[in-house]
Amino acid sequence: MSSLTWSERGKTCVRAHRLAAIVRKEFIQIRRDPPSLVISLVMPVLMLLLFGYAVTTDVNNISLAVLDQDHQQPGRELVSRLEQTGYFQPVCYVEDFAELEGMLDGGKAKAALIIPGGYAKGIRRGEQSQVQFLVDGSDPLVARTALSAAEITGKVYSQEMVIKQVKAAGGQVPEGPGVDMRTRAYYNPGLESLKFNVPGLIGLVLQNITIMLTAFALVRERERGTLEQLMVTPVQGAELMVGKLIPYIIIAFADVALVLAVGTWWFDVPIRGNIFLLLGLAFLFLVFALGVGIMFSTVAKTQLQAMQMAMMFILPSVLLSGFIFPRESMPDVIRYLGYLIPLTYFLEILRGIMLKGVGLAFLWKDIIPLTVFGLGVVALASKRFRKQIE
Repeated sequence: MSSLTWSERGKTCVRAHRLAAIVRKEFIQIRRDPPSLVISLVMPVLMLLLFGYAVTTDVNNISLAVLDQDHQQPGRELVSRLEQTGYFQPVCYVEDFAELEGMLDGGKAKAALIIPGGYAKGIRRGEQSQVQFLVDGSDPLVARTALSAAEITGKVYSQEMVIKQVKAAGGQVPEGPGVDMRTRAYYNPGLESLKFNVPGLIGLVLQNITIMLTAFALVRERERGTLEQLMVTPVQGAELMVGKLIPYIIIAFADVALVLAVGTWWFDVPIRGNIFLLLGLAFLFLVFALGVGIMFSTVAKTQLQAMQMAMMFILPSVLLSGFIFPRESMPDVIRYLGYLIPLTYFLEILRGIMLKGVGLAFLWKDIIPLTVFGLGVVALASKRFRKQIE
């Protein structure tokens, strides 16, 4: 192969210098855009941590309420067996059926065990003693796991008692001692995933559409220079902000109505609670989403930055709010982070009203933090917005 001529070597050096100049220019451009640089570096790590800890189909730490009407050792032993499976924690004892149903309605318990009076006496006589196991079917993944664990525990416990009875009877097998575990799923008897997912989709759609439309619209106005043109008009800052947000409120509520209609008529998801309470609390959540959108619009300089910020906010909301994955199975640190996401509370409200039919008596603990988040974000975003237009 012949060596390169001086002319060809010169052209190669020129191309290398041009390439180096382009690379240097791109680094300078990245350095002048710190938000995008931070997002591009933080997001992969954040994604890895969230997916590694939050994305799991393993269900454990299912809260269990126990109504023990017998108060004997065999009943306590059955509860102990359920605890030892590792699926049911913590266990809370209640005094009556009304308290037990209240814990299921309020989401404090995902499963419940009822041990009737005379249970221990039937066990000692070698008779088949019945207990009832109830499960909150609004989350099919948790419900299926709880039912399966309870049924298997009941069968194993029954077999062990059969062996004890055989030994006590001198080798003769009695006529059927053991536990007859009667199971029942509340709120979603068929354990259909759609009935769990559709209410969650309503909250997710309401949040994402509102945040993205609001943030993108204001940034787009700034990029085109039309926002500055509006600032020199007699329109006040508060009037400008409210006037620009009203269309997005209408769009968001139209999305809510559409998803509710499709979920109710097409997917047969019931709305067992008060529809007006649902819409009122949806507006409360909408206030928070609008505030987040305004906040992003005051920080982002381009639509790309606004999209990146929105995605960084949306992804943790999907993973940590209980939209898909049960929060009970997450590590404590990750689960506590979910309390900082307003969608966590709104999903409890949606599923509580639609699937359980509960009202303010059970939802107030979710309404209070949602209100605090909404007012705080809107106040901070409005302050930043006013500073930019003044």
